[in-house]
Amino acid sequence: MDTTWLVRSDSPFKEASPPIHASTFEYSNGARQVWHSHEEAQFVYTSRGVLRVHTPHGVWPVAPMRGLWLPPRLGHELHAVGTVVMHSLYLAPEAIPSLSTKCLLTKVTSLLDELVRSMVDDKLEKRGDRYSLIVPLLLREIEHAQEIHESGLPLPNDRRLRQICELLMAAPDNSHPLDFWGSKVGASERTLARLFRAETGLTFGQWRQQLRIVEAVSQLALGTPVSAIAAGLGYRNSSAFITMFKKTMGETPQRYLRQ
Repeated sequence: MDTTWLVRSDSPFKEASPPIHASTFEYSNGARQVWHSHEEAQFVYTSRGVLRVHTPHGVWPVAPMRGLWLPPRLGHELHAVGTVVMHSLYLAPEAIPSLSTKCLLTKVTSLLDELVRSMVDDKLEKRGDRYSLIVPLLLREIEHAQEIHESGLPLPNDRRLRQICELLMAAPDNSHPLDFWGSKVGASERTLARLFRAETGLTFGQWRQQLRIVEAVSQLALGTPVSAIAAGLGYRNSSAFITMFKKTMGETPQRYLRQ
């Protein structure tokens, strides 16, 4: 079991090798895997802790037993929130040709989890009877996994907006208005508001609220009390935070966590 962050410069696939390679990694809180990409598609999920996956276009929080589909050659960076046990599948591009060319967040069934663990434990990279039985079922479980309709946090391309977003991601409780940030990056409030809508599909206020949702999901998965999450995100009290969370996610934090 790998316990270090490494940049994969090699491919787990060789000529005439299986279409799937499975690995399990353990990471400490705050660990990162720097920007990289794979020729293969990748499916990642955690059984402990939260993995934040950064792509050129957004940030995806992967809570326990939720999986993220990453298409081939998509640049990404991984951040561990809490102690993380991550399970990763590398799939040859032709393994599931019907799957999305964009990031996709799904549920991870108990069956899918057991199949992945079996591949890791039995080192099923080598062909054999168990491999020939497990792989088709594993591919089907991924292909038909239930999609979770929660958006990640979209990231803009504009240099000024990117600077604002990075500062807010480091301090999600910050409540300064857009004109404050305009004075910091040298752009008018009107220009920034127009660019936020054009590049993220959200207003500045909606983007900051989505940032807080992403942070809240991570903290809930780690077992942080709702009162502490509310205070850490700048809300006056727990009720204000719960109201915002329910309006955005369709259910209270406690119910969301149980599901």
